[in-house]
Amino acid sequence: MFSLFEVSRTAYYRYRQGKSHNADKKFNRPKHEIRKEFIQNFKRYGSRRIRESLKQRGIKIGRRKVAEIMRKEGLRAIQPPKFVPRTTDSKHGKRVSPNLLLGQPKPTKPNCVWVSDITYMPLRGGKWAYLCVWIDLFSRQVISWQLDDNMQECLVREPLERALLRRRVKPGMIIHSDRGGQYLSHRMKKLIKTFKLKQSMSRADDPYDNAWAESFWGRMKAELDMPKGGYESLERLKTVLFEYIDGYYNTRRLHSSLNYLNPAAFEAEYYRQTG
Repeated sequence: MFSLFEVSRTAYYRYRQGKSHNADKKFNRPKHEIRKEFIQNFKRYGSRRIRESLKQRGIKIGRRKVAEIMRKEGLRAIQPPKFVPRTTDSKHGKRVSPNLLLGQPKPTKPNCVWVSDITYMPLRGGKWAYLCVWIDLFSRQVISWQLDDNMQECLVREPLERALLRRRVKPGMIIHSDRGGQYLSHRMKKLIKTFKLKQSMSRADDPYDNAWAESFWGRMKAELDMPKGGYESLERLKTVLFEYIDGYYNTRRLHSSLNYLNPAAFEAEYYRQTG
């Protein structure tokens, strides 16, 4: 039996109630915080990102300990499928642009290189929706996107136009995509000329040339945990994508390549440092 003078009053009353103050502090709080972080990120964070997120909140804990607790608690992060190259039908007879990114280092500031791609997403009843994104290669931020039930040229042109009007873009910025005909329409060419952009395209049958966009598709489709049979409607899918892209990926999801900041914060830090 210990004396009241040797311990705090809180610890003494916890002892009288059969509780261990130290055990709670050492084990229960990390378990609670890890589970909370896991749930708040919709089962998308593994031990590495959870540890970094806790660190940013002032909670210090090693990655091994995080992994151990996650394993014991059955907290398994969603994992994207292995990247499988796909090809784009480029037999449209239109003149393509060369790949301007070959051998080039990663951009050191925003609005130097934007990359784009199109993917399909299932809807119920055997229907399909088509999603186009434009991503800033510096911050990996999805700066604009559009969803539709067709793959007409406006699917890629309209989100690009919105992004160009919204962001500080200087002449000579590179926009990169695959060789899809949507990126070579007359109206697309006119937009590129108006803003004095440089168009870049992947080499024929080489999807790794646009691996940044392909990587985003793999991560997004895995983390969305898409329902079997597809989404019930185009409107519902738009809501889901807005919540994921604008409400989570751009503003909350930590990226190891961005010093464990989210894309929006990474850009904000750049502008803070450069004035």
